[in-house]
Amino acid sequence: MTNELYLKDSYLKEFEAKVVKADGLKIVLDQTAFCPESEGQPCDFGKLISNGVEYSVTNVKKESDEIVHYVDKEGLKAGDSVKGVIDWERRYTLMKMHTAVHILSTIIHKLTGALITGSQLNTDKSRIDFDLENFKREELQNYFSAANDIVKWDLPIMTDIFPVEQVLNDKTLGKLAKNIQPGLKEIRVVEIEMFDKQIDNGTHVKFTKEVGKIEFLSVENSGINNKIYFKVQ
Repeated sequence: MTNELYLKDSYLKEFEAKVVKADGLKIVLDQTAFCPESEGQPCDFGKLISNGVEYSVTNVKKESDEIVHYVDKEGLKAGDSVKGVIDWERRYTLMKMHTAVHILSTIIHKLTGALITGSQLNTDKSRIDFDLENFKREELQNYFSAANDIVKWDLPIMTDIFPVEQVLNDKTLGKLAKNIQPGLKEIRVVEIEMFDKQIDNGTHVKFTKEVGKIEFLSVENSGINNKIYFKVQ
């Protein structure tokens, strides 16, 4: 199993690791700060450096207990020492987008009762899907205004690992039990102090003020699965 450094420190930009498996362009390391594609969050990009040769990381996926790094050329082999370097501009933008999703979705859930049915982050714009029949423009303005108030309050954001039983007994998280994979013993929880707690394996900023302004872009009202698009500045 790959040691997932990004779960403990989203701000880790560089790291040292060993190649444990190399299959052409597919590389598995003993530990990594590269966040794989997961639950609407795109993977990190960057590079692996070994013996003075740079290998661009073009995709990262979690496959079983392994995190597979797809590189642009062959050459790495099992046992090689590598230095990993994250594309920080991309990572930090996705961190802000991901935290913005938590803030905005929590505001809308508290005001309407709507639940998220999906989301997709990107560096230029992101999307959240809700099981709400219709969004009105004047209501959206209030949602975004409230979300930006949370940003301005500069609330701290914490991540921690808890036993599954503790998470299931937490009334604020119990409704998310369907998201817990069978057989898991521990769960990672992301908490925005005094505001929100969610089960989550993605990367986030440390304080809400880092998100910047959450700007409404557009809405798609299509029955019971409606989409809101936004960006962060």
